[in-house]
Amino acid sequence: MIRFEAGAEDLLHSRFALSPLFELDGLLRALTGLSERTLPRAWAARLAPELRRLRAETALDAVLALQTPRHGAGFVAPPPLGLAQTIGDDLAAVRATPHDVARREIDYALDARPASPRTRAVLDRPDIVEVIAGALDAAWRALIAPGWPRLRAICERDVLHRAARLTGGGWKAALADLHPRVRWRDDGIDLLHDHTEETVRLGGRGLLLIPSVFVWPGVAAHTNAPWPAALIYPARGISALWETTPAPPPAALADLLGGTRARVLLALDEPAGTTQLARALNVAPGAVGDHLAVLRRAGLLDRARTGRAVLYRRTPLGDALTQPPD
Repeated sequence: MIRFEAGAEDLLHSRFALSPLFELDGLLRALTGLSERTLPRAWAARLAPELRRLRAETALDAVLALQTPRHGAGFVAPPPLGLAQTIGDDLAAVRATPHDVARREIDYALDARPASPRTRAVLDRPDIVEVIAGALDAAWRALIAPGWPRLRAICERDVLHRAARLTGGGWKAALADLHPRVRWRDDGIDLLHDHTEETVRLGGRGLLLIPSVFVWPGVAAHTNAPWPAALIYPARGISALWETTPAPPPAALADLLGGTRARVLLALDEPAGTTQLARALNVAPGAVGDHLAVLRRAGLLDRARTGRAVLYRRTPLGDALTQPPD
């Protein structure tokens, strides 16, 4: 079990972040069988040819050699700084890794999981940090970038939900449905873990909370530098990601409201902001804002401010319209 001991100051200083390279790491683990996560068949079939191409044309095998079932080289997935984190930020952090640090982490990973002579030769190159960064960049563009707006929207909607709970009800409320292996007990956060017994005192620095898609069905933690104390957990609404194409709205609802407006109403099964809806639906934010205004005037939506965010939610009438007819 990993236990994070938390005080009042830690609640104030805890924060959320997104980690693009952690998502790439999770996807690569799923595609190569290193994690317990099994991708939907359609996803695996679509990505398998790209994975083969990347392994043939780039140094991706060197990246894969640094992954083990339980950990990997830390510089390949640097700690994120906040919710605005981009893949460019992550790759810049990778490229800034001192050579001796990278060399030490590579050697550690290879001790746990030896590589082929060909891959070992790549990992021995003096410019290995840039080589790894280039392979990560290529893998990101081929495997995740096309779907990143939707993936990011899922994570951002989770943050809105979780932050509201953290602010309104403290740790107990925020952690209530985070993951079956995470619980609040005696002024501390317990992560039930089969292989580790560790106590981490947050000491007023707070906890970094990172919603993720590809960590599902598990949960992960960072307790050692350069990462701050961090908990990486499955974002709510992951099932929406596995839908290759979202189901169209019922014909009658689309006839009544218009196709896009019906999709906006259906997407609000949980509260969300304009930006999250725009990313999830692949619609311009301005157009989403116009549709939200019309739906609100019609009495189908309410809105409320949570911190800096304005969240829209369906009214009982809006809920009734989204239900299938008897």
